[in-house]
Amino acid sequence: MHIHIQAHDFALTHSLRQYIERRLQFAFGWADDQLRQVSVQLFDENRAYRKENKCCRIRIEFPGAEDIVIEDTEADVCIAIDRAASRAGRSVAHGLDRLREYRHGTFPEVTRMASRHATH
Repeated sequence: MHIHIQAHDFALTHSLRQYIERRLQFAFGWADDQLRQVSVQLFDENRAYRKENKCCRIRIEFPGAEDIVIEDTEADVCIAIDRAASRAGRSVAHGLDRLREYRHGTFPEVTRMASRHATH
């Protein structure tokens, strides 16, 4: 898994980069060989009406499927990273399960459609 990290509007320190990499490895490092690339963007959402303005957007590229994009906004950038990484981990697990089901012919939609066509 290749991790690409960008920060806009604030500095991406070495310790912040390490924190992101550790957090992503914890969240979905188990799927390392099945993911093409993970992109992380950190930026400030400068909105006067919101106190929470540090945003973490994680994009996960799957081979043969749609990308997963998770975004979280919090006052603390580390909390935004934690929450986005946790949600991304669950989404990766769900996405890989769906791909596995589809490839093995047990995908519920495909099975239902096939049985409907066979009876007509």
